[in-house]
Amino acid sequence: MSFVAGLVIGLIFGLALIVAFVRSENARSKRRSDLATTIAAFARMTVEDSRKILSPEHYPSWVVFSQRQKLTWLNHQLEKIWPYVDEAASELIKANVEPILEQYRPTILASLTFSRFTLGTVAPQFTGVTIVEEGSEGITMELEMQWDGNPSIILDIKTYVGVALPVQVKNIGFTGIFRLIFRPLVDEFPCFGAVCFSLRKKKKLDFTLKVIGGDISTIPGLSDAIESTIKDAVEDSITWPVRKVIPIIPGDYSDLELKPVGILEVKLVQAKDLTNKDIIGKSDPFAVLYVRPLRDRTKKSRTINNQLNPVWNEHFEFVIEDASTQHLTVKIYDEEGLQSAELIGCAQIQLTELQPGKVKDVWLKLVKDLDIQRDNKNRGQVHLELLYCPHGMKNGFTNPFAQKFSLTSLEKVLKSGAEGKDAVENGGEVNRRKEVYVRGVLSVTVVSAEDLPPADLMGKADPYVVLSLKKTQARNKTRVVNENLNPVWNQTFDFVVEDGLHDMLILEVWDHDTFGKDYMGGCILTLTRVLMEGEYSDAIPLDGAKSGILNLHLKWTPQPIYRDS
Repeated sequence: MSFVAGLVIGLIFGLALIVAFVRSENARSKRRSDLATTIAAFARMTVEDSRKILSPEHYPSWVVFSQRQKLTWLNHQLEKIWPYVDEAASELIKANVEPILEQYRPTILASLTFSRFTLGTVAPQFTGVTIVEEGSEGITMELEMQWDGNPSIILDIKTYVGVALPVQVKNIGFTGIFRLIFRPLVDEFPCFGAVCFSLRKKKKLDFTLKVIGGDISTIPGLSDAIESTIKDAVEDSITWPVRKVIPIIPGDYSDLELKPVGILEVKLVQAKDLTNKDIIGKSDPFAVLYVRPLRDRTKKSRTINNQLNPVWNEHFEFVIEDASTQHLTVKIYDEEGLQSAELIGCAQIQLTELQPGKVKDVWLKLVKDLDIQRDNKNRGQVHLELLYCPHGMKNGFTNPFAQKFSLTSLEKVLKSGAEGKDAVENGGEVNRRKEVYVRGVLSVTVVSAEDLPPADLMGKADPYVVLSLKKTQARNKTRVVNENLNPVWNQTFDFVVEDGLHDMLILEVWDHDTFGKDYMGGCILTLTRVLMEGEYSDAIPLDGAKSGILNLHLKWTPQPIYRDS
């Protein structure tokens, strides 16, 4: 498909390049921005005004052409040359894809190769063209493609027990958007130095697997393993931000290649009000997180048994290659033991919603399917803390995970770790974070509460607050304020925190009774924000209560240390 995209580039821009070349020969001294405007205007004209080119001017004004009809001329030309494309591209695709299949080959298979690969007789259909951006440096455009092909693809599969199976890949249905980048623009034919192409968005990729002369279900898990391998190969080989760079004019185009631009720090804090998937008892939830859905870049939390309000407080990091388009996906599953885990819900957040260097605390609503916008069923929420750290960002903020501690021994160890094989390129981040302990004193002032729910027959309550640290179990409580739904305490408590990156502050509001106590609500706070800001005040809504907020002031006095693991 990538080869096809390359051919289509030539079809679309053939006339544009001739026009641009003639103009550039007549006025070579013009600024590159003028050239970019010329090409972009022509490319846009092929979408918006193609009826002027494709049809006589005497067409009535009421004749409306759909996006698909506007590209009929392009699809018609592609159908003509498709037999040649099939012949030329099949071997090329086979040679390029086989190594990737081998990289993601399931462990149950000894080998996975193509014994036959042709694209078939049905050409793809292009349904839309969009100019994404334009400027003096280059042109970015996107082509939407649909392909319900009839390729002949046979995988030669061998298992470790000596069984050889020819597996046919059939009934392929694909819809996606290819991104083409023409950069840099130059004042010589063909007016750009290189072309980058990538699968910007994979809307649909369906296919079926069939063992020739047999039943694929005879080997349990084989179909799922092969399907996962094929999708991983597509994701890792051509899906954005991965891009293929084709030099047109000799030069250095390393700036166009895929490279890390930053690190996304994610703290999976908790989830609440999850849908119960079990008939007996409660769900056993765990979370799967990824920016790119590749096996070696997907993170998984621990499973918390029999809980619809799990607290994980786990930290993960992800390499970011394009902060303008990438996003974080979180999926919550119910662990089912030997059976496949059942999806409870999923959520997504764009990196463009994050301010670099600043922690974003978010509750995301879980939905059944990220592609379906309307989902009114309550599936629960997931609580995340997110911090995006671009490489080379000025030290205007303090990242507790980076080597910013004023401790010589720690800096020495982190520096040596960054030079090792496990270091993250181009950044101050290291992978030995489990050995970093942020120690300090947490001062918590419980200022007041507002609009607490009544807890007795008189419509009043006698509230007090219990404070505790999750890891150390250190515990304090305020005094009781009698008969008041808006109590004021103004009491400060100090906690010695041994591991600020992974500890949590738990606050519970109780109603004091002579013969017992009643739970009125509570909240759980990570220490990330106070580590970053040093000190802050906030009004925290109470979970598990119909109403009520807790007014707090937190202050952090750091004492970072390093311990040998």
